[in-house]
Amino acid sequence: MSTIIQTSATSLLRFATAGSVDDGKSTLVGRLLHDSKSVLTDQLEAVEHASRKRGQEAPDLALLTDGLRAEREQGITIDVAYRYFATARRRFILADTPGHVQYTRNMVTGASTAELAVVLVDARNGVVEQTRRHAAVAALLRVPHVVLAVNKMDLVEYAEPVFAAIAEEFTAYAASLGVTDVVAVPISALAGDNVVEPSAHMDWYGGPTLLEHLETVPVGSDPSEQPARFPVQYVIRPQSGEHLDYRGYAGQLASGVLRVGDPVTVLPSGHTTSVAGIDALGVETDIAWAPQSVTVRLAEDIDISRGDLIAGGATLVPTKDVVATVCHLSDRPLHVGAKVLLKHTTRTVRALVKEISYRIDIDTLEQRSGAEGLTVNEIGHVVLRTAEPLALDDYRVNRRTGSFLLIDPADGTTLTAGMAGEAFDTVRTDADGEDWV
Repeated sequence: MSTIIQTSATSLLRFATAGSVDDGKSTLVGRLLHDSKSVLTDQLEAVEHASRKRGQEAPDLALLTDGLRAEREQGITIDVAYRYFATARRRFILADTPGHVQYTRNMVTGASTAELAVVLVDARNGVVEQTRRHAAVAALLRVPHVVLAVNKMDLVEYAEPVFAAIAEEFTAYAASLGVTDVVAVPISALAGDNVVEPSAHMDWYGGPTLLEHLETVPVGSDPSEQPARFPVQYVIRPQSGEHLDYRGYAGQLASGVLRVGDPVTVLPSGHTTSVAGIDALGVETDIAWAPQSVTVRLAEDIDISRGDLIAGGATLVPTKDVVATVCHLSDRPLHVGAKVLLKHTTRTVRALVKEISYRIDIDTLEQRSGAEGLTVNEIGHVVLRTAEPLALDDYRVNRRTGSFLLIDPADGTTLTAGMAGEAFDTVRTDADGEDWV
């Protein structure tokens, strides 16, 4: 099968932006939208009017993304703002995430589905604590591509040595986290240098502009490189007319490829069978690949319901003991002994927090005691016991089937985002000098 890596105009890139407070992230996003002709006339007129009221001669492009009143008053990003735009070469969904430490959960939310993260750095300040935190979150969430946007180059006289030093420091730190695909771009969001149009002030830079890189970075991967994972969302049984004996299982293929005739295992029951047919948009087909939504028919009638997983390829063993790295999203702390609901793909089961092994200091990547539980924005290592077995992949292998949510059973509030397995590939040393993975 040929590699299905999207690079055409029909491809979609989901990417997230992150940067420290006052690094100019909102201005960068506004510049990207403005210079790519993705701003409607009435939106631009509203921004120009608001800018004039604030005594500014030129339109403040940051106002295109800072939608909350508190954001405009404070000049910072608080909530995750999603923007949709397109060029002749590609469509984009941009998640503009907050940079402040107290909004780490918002960055986790915005970057959880991203295939690329743009980390912004002020050229005057270089790599700071929040920069390392954003790189660590991108590594934790296994974002495949990272762009280092060194902003405000106009304030350092477009000096190449300044850019080179920042790029070298960040790339080395990212590599220590397991992030190997880092592209550094020197920009000035305020002046528009190297955002959409090449800069006339940095002839020493021969790389792409930010938009050029976003348009050409490979999107997706070859589905055949991952095992097939098909969470069942709905069982279709018409039981009428010509479809009297029809039994199909509808859902979205989370990963891999399914072909008619492929052997599959239904989890968690463990029953084995084969694919008898695949229907896509009401038409029979011989093959389906992620992330297509299809209906799968099996060779045997098996007791299958919503939440079951039809799996092909590598063996997946269901378990009731879930070991995971989590980011706590709720203002209510998570403690050992808490009874929660665990939502994994289309399956929701009861679960108990058995252990909070440690908390991860996202700045130093050291482990801290987890006895106090996890508070909002904290990242930790937990052990959960579920009432029913779950078929989870390691998050490092499969982001879709390796992720889950913990939900408050009382009111349905989302408490925690979880990633099955360990957080980072690299070994870190805690405060006592002990190594951990």
